[in-house]
Amino acid sequence: MEQVGDSFNKDQFICPVCLDLLKDPVTIPCGHSYCTDCIEDCWDQEDHVGVYSCPQCRQTFTSRPVLGRNTILAEVLEKLKKTELQAAPPEHCYAGHGDPHYYSPAFKKHKLIDSTEQLQDRMCSLHDKLLEFYCSTDHQCVCYQCVMDEHKKHDTGSAAAVRMENQKLLDAAQREIQQRIKEREKDMEELRQAVDLLTRSAQAALEDTENIFAEMIHCIEKRCSEVKDVIRAQEKAALNQIYGLLEQVDQEIAELKKRQADLEKFSHTKDHIHFLQRVQSLCVSPPSGELPTINISLQCPFGDMKTSLSKLNNQLDLLFKGELVKISQTDACELTLDPNTVNEYLFLSEGNTMSPDHIH
Repeated sequence: MEQVGDSFNKDQFICPVCLDLLKDPVTIPCGHSYCTDCIEDCWDQEDHVGVYSCPQCRQTFTSRPVLGRNTILAEVLEKLKKTELQAAPPEHCYAGHGDPHYYSPAFKKHKLIDSTEQLQDRMCSLHDKLLEFYCSTDHQCVCYQCVMDEHKKHDTGSAAAVRMENQKLLDAAQREIQQRIKEREKDMEELRQAVDLLTRSAQAALEDTENIFAEMIHCIEKRCSEVKDVIRAQEKAALNQIYGLLEQVDQEIAELKKRQADLEKFSHTKDHIHFLQRVQSLCVSPPSGELPTINISLQCPFGDMKTSLSKLNNQLDLLFKGELVKISQTDACELTLDPNTVNEYLFLSEGNTMSPDHIH
């Protein structure tokens, strides 16, 4: 919203009919203010029905109100114009291409806008008049003649006024997207922490495995390698899942940021009609995908494997001690271990799902 000076807001002094600063302002009984010429022209077209209405709030009057110049409002507008001229940069004080339009008597009652290639889109197809109003009942832009005829009993208002209401929808959509970006960025951080925790836990499990298997005899070194492969496979599978979610969230954030940029750019358009024709579709929230819950314990995720291997090591120690006792009671100082017996002790440990047949 444009601020001019310290005390006045320019938008507060816009005529709802011509959408320009009020000229010779008058205030009608309902409290709304208009340019004298603008409200006179509106009521001249209603003389044939004998009922006069406010173009903004649609309040009707059975007799044509007598108009009196609002001197206080006129003084405020005069001060506003002086303030605006003093604040204008020097380059704005020179006439440019097309400036004579602002001084031609034919255009003094009209709001001049920038030229556009889609001029026909701004014209009423029924009355060939400029679309300057919006019918909230039918959700379409209309001209002044439409407001007087087909849409007379509808909820209508100037395009500028209705745009201000719809601007709130756009602002809400932008705030929602910003909030969703923050949430997704938080998800990204949590997923990165999960990757770090999982990686460190997997590395710790590998180190524990190395220490345990280092105490075992050479015949089960191959099993140590297989267990490490299992850990790496579990780590890889978990990381692949998280990386996939990271890519999904990153893509959604990129799409949300692009949509945010498009909405930000669109929010500054000066073309009220173009704005109203597209704002409803642009304010529809994009669908949000739900991420699956990933639970990674603060403790070592591979702790169960460490426990199983420790039990296995203890059973091996007991087995070897028992065999040493048998050997000490014999005459022959020869260590003989039955491979079948050893395999049975090795793989009957709690939680072990590997078959003894895997030992070679």
